[in-house]
Amino acid sequence: MSESLTPSPALARVAKGGLCAGCGLCAAIAPDQVTIEVTEAGFLRPTQTGPIGAAQDAAIAASCPGLGQTVDAGGRTDDTLWGPYTAMQTGWASDPDLRHAASSGGALSAVLVHLIEGGEVDAVLQTTADPQTPWANTTQLSRSADQILTAAGSRYAPSAPLAGIEALLTKEERIAFVGKPCDVVALRARAMDDPRVARVFPVMVSFFCAGVPSLTGAREVIKALGVSPDEVTAFRYRGNGWPGRAAATLTDGSDRSMTYHESWGGILSGHVQHRCKICADGTGKAADIVCADAWETDAAGYPLFEERDGVSLIVARTALGARLIDQAAAAGAIATEPFDVAGLASMQPGQSGRRRVLAARLAGLLVMGKPIPRYRGLHVIGAAKQGRFPTLVRNFLGMVRRVLQGRIR
Repeated sequence: MSESLTPSPALARVAKGGLCAGCGLCAAIAPDQVTIEVTEAGFLRPTQTGPIGAAQDAAIAASCPGLGQTVDAGGRTDDTLWGPYTAMQTGWASDPDLRHAASSGGALSAVLVHLIEGGEVDAVLQTTADPQTPWANTTQLSRSADQILTAAGSRYAPSAPLAGIEALLTKEERIAFVGKPCDVVALRARAMDDPRVARVFPVMVSFFCAGVPSLTGAREVIKALGVSPDEVTAFRYRGNGWPGRAAATLTDGSDRSMTYHESWGGILSGHVQHRCKICADGTGKAADIVCADAWETDAAGYPLFEERDGVSLIVARTALGARLIDQAAAAGAIATEPFDVAGLASMQPGQSGRRRVLAARLAGLLVMGKPIPRYRGLHVIGAAKQGRFPTLVRNFLGMVRRVLQGRIR
């Protein structure tokens, strides 16, 4: 940003607290004044290039997921850890190719195919691999089952799917949106002020998210595979099995890969951005439909990451989501089985653990004078009451230490 520009108060607060989620909505609200660029650290961040008016700044502040989130259960079952929902079940894509290609049973991708082929929507806005930089992401408007199949699989790298939506809001199309939980939070909030959003995006779909790693993390995975980035012509973080391997295809046609435990657990999870470490919603509470890994667990309740046929957790957050899931099952697009929410904490220990320590992390930031997101209706204190006191203290002190070390930027 030029020194002569008056900084946007909303963007300045986000920057001060390192609160940016990288969704790109600020660039959609102020396309002539904000661009989304890759930083030296390997994240997508807004750069202010022109003066932002008061109305635009207010719109950014009202919809920026970095600044906060409000959840209204509205009579739905409202679990302290998992938020409002109308139904939970497990399942998978009936199409075996889609089930194999996707990261966790393919239920999410199968529902998207059903939405297009059933005429519920005209297209799907989703994230896929950047053909120029295969370990990075780009946003794709999919109109066919083949395009959805190609995009299937988790993409553990920064993405800004909302940056270009202004052009879509001028069209007479119905588009299903697929994005990270924070992307959906931003889009849902924007719909409160811009009626075009609800018209163009009648369905919002998300997934359980453990955080956004930087592109530096991706390059570390490639390095660990023993190759250089300029040798990589295609890159998958997961998929082609469950959980699937991180795999690079090289210019000579050969492949290099490592396990999910090695790639995510050993490398990528160490490159997750700060905002994700203080996220109150890694489970898509603002979406209509959310899918996740329905991990098998060992006797101690810890997930097993052995390769097998994928199984998805399928959560209907809204009445619309429940209707669409039921229709997809009735049409044979997905197979489903009952699920008891009591088993979800052990199935998704990363999500339940982060929710329980969130209040302690936020407290650590507050005492150090750092801005934090404003959460309403997300049971931050209720979740903390489920945590163990030594763990809470350790997370409080850990966040204080991160501030003192200058690691929050």
